[in-house]
Amino acid sequence: MRGPLKKLRLPRSLPRPRLPRTRRARRRTVQAVMLGCVLALAPATWMHAVADSRVRTAAEVPAQEVAVVFGAGLWNGRPTPYLAHRLDTAAELYRTGKVKVVLVTGDNSRAEYDEPDAMRTYLAERGVPDRRIVSDYAGFDTWDSCVRAKKIFGVDHAVLVTQGFHIRRAVALCNAAGVDAYGVGVVEPHDATWYYGGVREMFAAGKASLDAALRPDPHFLGAKEPGVHDALADATGR
Repeated sequence: MRGPLKKLRLPRSLPRPRLPRTRRARRRTVQAVMLGCVLALAPATWMHAVADSRVRTAAEVPAQEVAVVFGAGLWNGRPTPYLAHRLDTAAELYRTGKVKVVLVTGDNSRAEYDEPDAMRTYLAERGVPDRRIVSDYAGFDTWDSCVRAKKIFGVDHAVLVTQGFHIRRAVALCNAAGVDAYGVGVVEPHDATWYYGGVREMFAAGKASLDAALRPDPHFLGAKEPGVHDALADATGR
């Protein structure tokens, strides 16, 4: 025979949140929500205010001696499509005489992962002479790349190359690091990767504003390197 049936205990419903009862409390709640929205949007507003006037197309950007290309990942040791598009744009800037030297900056924190060398190989395959390409192996994020471009490689003026959703942050951070920068935003179809990048930028804007305000040292600074100076000397015959 079956034993006695146990009484089922239904889960208790969660308590409803209590809304402010007084007009003063409701007003304070609305003010707090509005303040939170303003604070959340402030970093993005700062980036647009600083960078909007400095974002151009590859055809319209002012000529500078150096282009800086930021890493964007590898697949099986080769640049991802987004990184390849950045490098294609940099190669176009070189071919049209807009830049003389390309500084590729990316992650080489592990022996099996080398963004700068993969970027260098890709550019050389597309006609950019190897002696005009300089590698930064410690560009672990945008702020690090900008600071190292200035302090390690001596870059004072540059054209930055990255996707449109990232270009304003790159320009704002490089300007904060002391690099007088213009940006070329690579146009991409609005696919899942593009939307992911756009959402990621909303959160990255907060860190960018802190980096610009506090100006921390990059993860790895190291000694100054003559690569950009030597490449420019080769380009100008000095």
